[in-house]
Amino acid sequence: MTSMPSTDLSLPRDAERATLVGRLWLPDLGPVLVAVHEGGLHDLSRVAPTMSQLLELDDPVGAVREALRDERTLRVAALDAVLANSDESARNAQHGWLLAPCDLQAVKASGVTFVASLLERVIEEQSRGDASRAEATRAALSGVLGDNLAGVVPGSAQAAKVKQVLIAQGAWSQYLEVGIGPDAEIFTKAPVLAAVGTGADAGIHSGSVWNNPEPEVVLAVDSRGRTLGAALGNDVNLRDFEGRSALLLGKAKDNNASCAIGPFIRLFDEHFGIEEVRRITVALRVDGPEGFVLEGSSSLAKISRDPLDLVSQAIGPHHAYPDGLMLFLGTMFAPTQDRHGPGQGFTHVVGDRVTISAPELGALHNRIVHSDQAARWSFGIGALMRNLAGRGII
Repeated sequence: MTSMPSTDLSLPRDAERATLVGRLWLPDLGPVLVAVHEGGLHDLSRVAPTMSQLLELDDPVGAVREALRDERTLRVAALDAVLANSDESARNAQHGWLLAPCDLQAVKASGVTFVASLLERVIEEQSRGDASRAEATRAALSGVLGDNLAGVVPGSAQAAKVKQVLIAQGAWSQYLEVGIGPDAEIFTKAPVLAAVGTGADAGIHSGSVWNNPEPEVVLAVDSRGRTLGAALGNDVNLRDFEGRSALLLGKAKDNNASCAIGPFIRLFDEHFGIEEVRRITVALRVDGPEGFVLEGSSSLAKISRDPLDLVSQAIGPHHAYPDGLMLFLGTMFAPTQDRHGPGQGFTHVVGDRVTISAPELGALHNRIVHSDQAARWSFGIGALMRNLAGRGII
């Protein structure tokens, strides 16, 4: 396949009416808040210096639309040229490229939110992170669990009864606790500003031999808990590390370039909102350098916890995020297709190209490298503040 999807495939199918905002790196300037409009990227710095502050406005959509009507709002780049140059494997550093669309927001993720992925987490645990034992474990657990969890509402009286039955059968797991118990698993996926954007290299730990992409919808939430938009995300996951011990979750999830978000945040407006999010099907395609192809999908209609319930568990009386947060909603897709031999399942190899897409949100595209070979993350909060102050916009 080509290194980057075309502009048409990178944007939502109804892009002409979508309110799309993101962040553009301009080599002589730094990160610029932009809106997509008529084939170009338009500077929103007069509206807000950061994405976090844009989403803190009472009416972000209205502010963006007003800015695009203002002749002082400059078109700073052509969208097709920026998308092409966002491919890190062929990037011209003298021209602009897309960054992850979030900046000062905390990057959080929800785990075990689908029954299918719940079973795979239990398999990782029971296999102790050994991919060669996964198939036998999967068959044994399916015999015990079957499809009995499919209709269980997390935290319900029915879920409590199922828990007691599974304990009696010796099949209870910490993953079942967060999968059907009252409390969702919410964890930190990446530090502030560490996420990479579309076209960037995404990292897997060089010590991992069993890992996978996790195609997800990512919600943009402000400090008041308002859910204001959505993007696509790849919650890159190391199945062997987490399978050895759940206490290795941080190492399994948070490595250099291991979190990808993009290509843009689609703001909620009269054409797109939480109801549309609830119906999104996220598609995944992995194209390996050796010709291997993996395809799958994850339907938000099958999520076991409503997206807004996950938001309420992430931010509220017990969790404050003054700059807002980005929340990965989880995935039902855990690839099991054999790649390197019978019973070995799927794992990444360096050079894999991963495309995560949804008609409502466009496409996020990344190439897999080892995290110690990915571009070193060096532009943190201090660098951002110095940059914005130097430009006179804070």
